[in-house]
Amino acid sequence: MATDGPSWADQWGAGGAMVDDDEKTKDNNSSKKKKDAKAAAAAGLGKAKAAAMVGAEKIKIGTSVGFKWVKNQCQKKGSSK
Repeated sequence: MATDGPSWADQWGAGGAMVDDDEKTKDNNSSKKKKDAKAAAAAGLGKAKAAAMVGAEKIKIGTSVGFKWVKNQCQKKGSSK
């Protein structure tokens, strides 16, 4: 029985004997679409990362300014006693 023809794995495995050229083309098209989607997502991720870095820098600067203001307010009250 095994010598009668190709095995199940040969027929139905990835790119086996029974796979049509149309199915291979569909696989190639889906791979290309996935690659394009990943590239677009990577570009969007870069923009999001840049925006997050700018936001984090603004928070850091604002916090620093806030602490300096509080420190100055406390020093003014302490020196007037």
